[in-house]
Amino acid sequence: MSFNRPSDDAEPLHVVLFPFMSKGHTIPILHLAHLLLRRRLAVTIFTTPANRPFIVQFLSNSSASIVTLPFPQNVPRHDDIPAGTESTDKLPSMSLFHSFALSTRFMQPDFERALETLPRVSFMVSDWFLWWTAEPASRFNIPRFIFSGMCYYATTVARAVKMDRLLSGPQSDDELVTVTTFPWVKVTKNDFERQFREPIGLELEFTMKVTMLSATNCHGIIVNSFYELEPVFADYSNLNCSPKSWSVGPLCLAELPKAQPEPDKKPTWVQWLDEKLDQGKPVLYVAFGSQVEISPAQLKEIEIGLEESKVNFLWVIRKIKSEIFSDGFEERVKDRGIVVRDWVDQKEILMHECVQGFLSHCGWNSVLESICAGVPILAWPMMAEQHLNARMVTEEIKAGLRVETCDGSARGFVKSEGLEKTVRQLMEGEMGKGVRKEVKELAETAKKAVEEGGSSWRTLDLLIDEITCMQ
Repeated sequence: MSFNRPSDDAEPLHVVLFPFMSKGHTIPILHLAHLLLRRRLAVTIFTTPANRPFIVQFLSNSSASIVTLPFPQNVPRHDDIPAGTESTDKLPSMSLFHSFALSTRFMQPDFERALETLPRVSFMVSDWFLWWTAEPASRFNIPRFIFSGMCYYATTVARAVKMDRLLSGPQSDDELVTVTTFPWVKVTKNDFERQFREPIGLELEFTMKVTMLSATNCHGIIVNSFYELEPVFADYSNLNCSPKSWSVGPLCLAELPKAQPEPDKKPTWVQWLDEKLDQGKPVLYVAFGSQVEISPAQLKEIEIGLEESKVNFLWVIRKIKSEIFSDGFEERVKDRGIVVRDWVDQKEILMHECVQGFLSHCGWNSVLESICAGVPILAWPMMAEQHLNARMVTEEIKAGLRVETCDGSARGFVKSEGLEKTVRQLMEGEMGKGVRKEVKELAETAKKAVEEGGSSWRTLDLLIDEITCMQ
């Protein structure tokens, strides 16, 4: 069944987008904004003053409107958040995450006042973590979609584990347990954060609000994935869970067009990659996201492992002080390694022809960007659902290898020799060749999914058609 779109002279559908205040949550929604703008929808994005410049730059030359709301400061029970902090990327420690996320609810009155001033809103897409947007959506009779930054594999496996109480047994933290619903999948307690197993305090409050309230009055869940990547888990989700899920990704392939920079204006790391391409030398990209906290001892092992591996590497280490390195490290590796301390365009790096491997924390955005670039992953999960993502990458879709911990546990310490070994396997070994072949095939499938007529393209069209029929 298909529906007629509004004619060009009809009032366009108007969507409100409200991303959570974190780069990893904001960027995919901005990509979604681009897809909606291409379909001639009017788009209004809500954000805060400190986050506005990034969004303005990202959506430059577009017709999107941006509404700025003040971020709560010194609110009761959350005054431990440093003044002026409006994004998780700026938190001094991720131990403050739950306090930060819960404090966003104090934005609700300003959000409601702003909604009253907007042209008629056809539907709303708000981040799963902004559970409190359910009430304003209901009050203003606005169909509301949740945006999920997780894959189907992680959400459905976690749900099955929770429902069957698979982590409540006497097994050790690293003992494999069969997931009853998906018997080929095996997990350990260490694949889940402690707050998933035994939430307390602010962790429990946040978990309850997100899991119990976020789906209230929700018309559906928008998922940044594509059906062909995880069909079994997508089907399970829509057959056994509610509300309905809509696969519209990979959203990173919908980036706004950018003007090509002049050769002499390219960032230094792009120029460095160009040089390695000219030299015919493959490069390992190393990045663990903007929120992962790594101990000095572990960083030292990474440094030694990369140096001893003899591979060419580009290592992004934002938030890490220069003095963490041993004397002379950057000088010793300068012919084949570069350390970058600035914000980078990760997609641009992964898409560079000379990048042939990605040592990654397996955040879902990073996994998708690597898949879309056809770059295999060396998985080193560290927090949140990253351990489940790593299992999906290495065991389910065979798009990468796993780092070797010194004791074989999921959260064990990684010694330099173990890192050196797995880096070489990925970049030079037969196992690396195998996963590289798999991920390149997935890259082609991902591109087809978002092209006109592809599965994700059609899904977004169906979503818009459904909203049109409700107007």
